[in-house]
Amino acid sequence: MRNDLTIYDTYADKWWSDDIRWVRTLKNLVPGRLKHFDRLIDWQGKDVLDLGCAGGFMAEAMAKRGANVTGIDPASDAISAARQHAKAEGLRIGYDVGVGEALPYDNASFDAVVCVDVLEHVTDLQKVLQEVARCLRPGGLFLFDTINRNPIARLATITVAEGILRLLPRGTHDPAMFIKPRELRSAMQVAGLEPGRFTGLGPRGINARFDLTFGPLPLTAILYMGHARKPETV
Repeated sequence: MRNDLTIYDTYADKWWSDDIRWVRTLKNLVPGRLKHFDRLIDWQGKDVLDLGCAGGFMAEAMAKRGANVTGIDPASDAISAARQHAKAEGLRIGYDVGVGEALPYDNASFDAVVCVDVLEHVTDLQKVLQEVARCLRPGGLFLFDTINRNPIARLATITVAEGILRLLPRGTHDPAMFIKPRELRSAMQVAGLEPGRFTGLGPRGINARFDLTFGPLPLTAILYMGHARKPETV
């Protein structure tokens, strides 16, 4: 089975335990993403949606930076784990169960929408981007990362990360759903968003547990991240 999203509920009770290597990999990606995103936005006081939040790694990191965070994900058990952990940490984060193709929020609800490790999983990319644009306030930012579609990305993600190193469970991704940067730029423009610069994301070192750490990279051949802005006036 490819694009297997059941893993987020299956391992929800261990999401914050650090017992599972692939879950630690997802957590270790957060600082690398924020190293780039922090340059684009001052989180303090911003209303931010974490679209595809799973158990809340990005949501909590943004809340600790002063953002007013709402998280949404179709995995109900993961959402429950996120709620419990936020409460234990004393963080006020609103969590909802739902999908990106039909966001349950009013128009212009958020200053930013963050969507990491998600776009390559959705059933209707264009609809998700349209919903993102609808929920953003004029001048708001869409911050994302996703996986490029090419033989190198397939080798690195499917063969190496899932098959050999087991950094992710087998079947997590369907390489046919990976997205070329030019395709994503085009889809954003159709949705009414103005794409900015894209940059790579990848391994930058190893920590004390011999897990990979991540950060921005110049090459977008495998993982890439970036932003788009909703125009001030439409």
